[in-house]
Amino acid sequence: LASWQATYRPAFAGVRLIGFQWSPLSHELKDFLSGYMVGYQWLDFEKDAEAAKLLATTEYGPDDLPVVICPDGQVASRPDKLDLARHLGIQVAAKQELYDVVVIGAGPAGLAAAVYGASEGLKTLIIERQTPGGQAGSSSRIENYLGFPTGLSGAELAHRAWTQATRLGAEFMAPQEVVDLCVKDGYKVLTLSDKTEIKARAVVLTTGVSYRVLTAPGLDRLSGAGVYYGAARTEARSCSNQPVYIIGGGNSAGQAAMYLSTYASRVFIVIRGESLAASMSAYLIEQISQTPTIELLPHTQVREACGGNSLEAVVIQRDGQEPAKHPARALFIFIGAKPSTEWIGHLALCDAKGYLLTGRDLVADPRYGTSWKKEREPYLLETCVPGLFAAGDGRAGAMARVASAVGEGSMAIKFVHQYLDE
Repeated sequence: LASWQATYRPAFAGVRLIGFQWSPLSHELKDFLSGYMVGYQWLDFEKDAEAAKLLATTEYGPDDLPVVICPDGQVASRPDKLDLARHLGIQVAAKQELYDVVVIGAGPAGLAAAVYGASEGLKTLIIERQTPGGQAGSSSRIENYLGFPTGLSGAELAHRAWTQATRLGAEFMAPQEVVDLCVKDGYKVLTLSDKTEIKARAVVLTTGVSYRVLTAPGLDRLSGAGVYYGAARTEARSCSNQPVYIIGGGNSAGQAAMYLSTYASRVFIVIRGESLAASMSAYLIEQISQTPTIELLPHTQVREACGGNSLEAVVIQRDGQEPAKHPARALFIFIGAKPSTEWIGHLALCDAKGYLLTGRDLVADPRYGTSWKKEREPYLLETCVPGLFAAGDGRAGAMARVASAVGEGSMAIKFVHQYLDE
């Protein structure tokens, strides 16, 4: 019996994902499952013998990959994120016709707004188009957030907040995208990508920012097949004992470098500046300097991504030198901050970079006189549309810190109350 116990390995009982390592759709599904902290078993069809045996028990073949097998026996071939959410039991449709407040975006600001809105008795709905946590959710390790002395991942922090919000009564709907917003009879009417509509008395925009897309040759073609925007935690194990490159000098890039250094043979951080001091927290800079497998490449840019079906090498160039080609298993991109406000720009005023104007910044804008129609001045986080608030990284003047976003999200609910009391 002791011998059997020592060697027995029970069969995996959770979600199983069969696919090809270099399939962009496989990567997208892995990223989605990780973002919702769903335990799953990844089976590479080209390397895992069990993958072919398991696939043979379904009605699908290699041309149908990736295939998801759920614990209840349901099987889905090449599902999109919405289909996968349905299989996992995630709410994908609103349960009510009218809400006191709808929060758009489930980053730190949106999750905080949902927690405070629900806890204070507001009928609250939060809508997320991808996975909870926003850009912070992709952070491998956050070590300077108050109350967590040993640190935690962005996904863990987001999952805790999501659980807290739903426990308090907020509805969480994902992955759904709001594509339009208008005002009818005093209500905010949100239109989703599937054409359904949701009414709200007030709305909090916490759509955040996204990484900017690089335009070097090969990057777009190999996106999801060795070139990744964020996603360090999802693909780290596939980088075992191979070199990887990271573009970016912010905290997300530094956290990814530290996480990847436990798997990759070498981690190269590519930055255009001279050092990390201006853009990265001191504790991360110190950790990186003490990790021998991480190397900083200052005054350097990636000029090309090379490979057939997957990334095989990158061409980098240092200022004043000729481009050079180097082997690379993966390239992780963590650059720039592009506000996700294109869809709302026709209704709310933005600054020249696309960030939403609120409060005093809105009053100082030359367009204020023609856009604001109430006798009172807008509340601190209110846009030019009364009852439409903005919080977090997508707001002009916001500080790009998780704690700051949480503060703004909770503060937005105070102004929602004041608006609803008018």
